[in-house]
Amino acid sequence: MSRTYSADPIADAPDLEAALATLRSHGMRASAARRLVLEALYLAGEPVTVEDIAGGLDGRLPASDPGSVYRNLEALEAIGLVRHVHVGHAPGRYVTASAGVREHLLCDACGALRSVEPEGLDDVRALIRERFGHEARFTHFPIGGLCAACARPGSGPRAVPDDGEREPHAHP
Repeated sequence: MSRTYSADPIADAPDLEAALATLRSHGMRASAARRLVLEALYLAGEPVTVEDIAGGLDGRLPASDPGSVYRNLEALEAIGLVRHVHVGHAPGRYVTASAGVREHLLCDACGALRSVEPEGLDDVRALIRERFGHEARFTHFPIGGLCAACARPGSGPRAVPDDGEREPHAHP
């Protein structure tokens, strides 16, 4: 059964060159700033923050102005090249839309964000629909809870700093 998990537009741009062509097809310039943001997103391959992008992905790319990154992400999201997900009280994270529709699980204790195929949450979605008549999506806001490591008996609750900075556990 084919299912739509998000109402947001998705541009078919599996790589940087296709993304730049999409920009041009929407009458937008492929400026150095936009190219840098797109390059960062394709290089990262996972949801990253504006600060990660502006910081050059830990030296893998040149640093840039956070204000410029925000403006360009907004423009890129409007034409379907970029998506964002809200991660608890921490900064939002951005990823290329061509990475496919993904839904997310967030560990409230360590901050780990796990992307999952939407079909993996179909049973949850069906239960919510059956009980409440609501069609649930988890692309923009993740499902909060505890990851396997934090939920393990004896691991105890982990303190989360007020600034939202957490060191997530490694996940498969």
